[in-house]
Amino acid sequence: MAVAGMHVLRRRDVIHLADIQPRSNAHVAWERIRHRQAHWFVELVAEFMGVFFYTFAGVGSTVVFLVGNVAGENGLSSMFQIGCAYSLGILLALVVCAPTSGGHFNPAVTLSFVLFRGFPPLKALRYIVAQILGAYIACLLVYVQYGDFIHEVTEALRAAGKLDAVLFTPNGPAGAFALYVSPGSNLGRVFLNEFVVDFLIGLVIWACLDPTNFSASPTTAPLIIAFTYGVMVWGYATEGIATNAARDVGARLMALTIWGLDAGGGRYAAIAALTNIPATILAGYFYTFILGDSSRVVTPAHVDYLGGHLAHEEHSQGVVARESSNPSYNEKSNEEAIERV
Repeated sequence: MAVAGMHVLRRRDVIHLADIQPRSNAHVAWERIRHRQAHWFVELVAEFMGVFFYTFAGVGSTVVFLVGNVAGENGLSSMFQIGCAYSLGILLALVVCAPTSGGHFNPAVTLSFVLFRGFPPLKALRYIVAQILGAYIACLLVYVQYGDFIHEVTEALRAAGKLDAVLFTPNGPAGAFALYVSPGSNLGRVFLNEFVVDFLIGLVIWACLDPTNFSASPTTAPLIIAFTYGVMVWGYATEGIATNAARDVGARLMALTIWGLDAGGGRYAAIAALTNIPATILAGYFYTFILGDSSRVVTPAHVDYLGGHLAHEEHSQGVVARESSNPSYNEKSNEEAIERV
């Protein structure tokens, strides 16, 4: 958005939560620290929690699916339920955590923002570490919560003489957490499957980020993105998809923690962890140069959205929304505000 558009956003009347909801002195003091010294910390917590949300939801459903298959009990879970779990986990992540950090929750999205939006590289590195840690802790917690069931499944497979053959496959205990492909899978087709799925997901994400897209408002975008992930799980997870380096690397580190170096995943580990990054970046270029158009009109919903974020940024930093007598100072302040929004 051009700097001139800042005046349009600033003319909109806003009411801050602090204007209508009383806060304790301790709360006021904390928010003063949060808006200045600790803003980076709360953003990292939000990225951590966002990845935690959908990993916790999806992996939990996958563990139930594994237990049901080994125990021979139908109806405990299904591929459809796993897709729904990941979708709802992503929806919860976007609704709960995105207002704080911007809602990347994916290293590919973060790196794309570095390329397309001028996102600071050092901040991007911190985001990616927080994202991977969120998946790692989520997987560890699911493992502890379902520890008894996982132990029973492991012993049942060992007694049947199948444990060594299936442990590090999609049908084994480790495969409920880290991602593996079935023995004998063609890695070329696995790579193609992963790349196409990640490209399409990336295309949807960029479409939802387009402020001129009347079909994807800030309110409906989380639903669209979440549903897209579900569609890809339902249709293409059987061949093996990761879609997110944070979820993949975090879960693989958890598997290495529990089952040792044999849980590494071999050559497929690189496909699962890295493919989504170039696919998402390519989707960004494709949308920007082929499907996007800077002559389009920003939707009223996005004007409200951007105006609200700008007002929050100015309020949190104690910026007085008034014109300075120095035009060059005004222009610099506007540019900095746009970057923060």
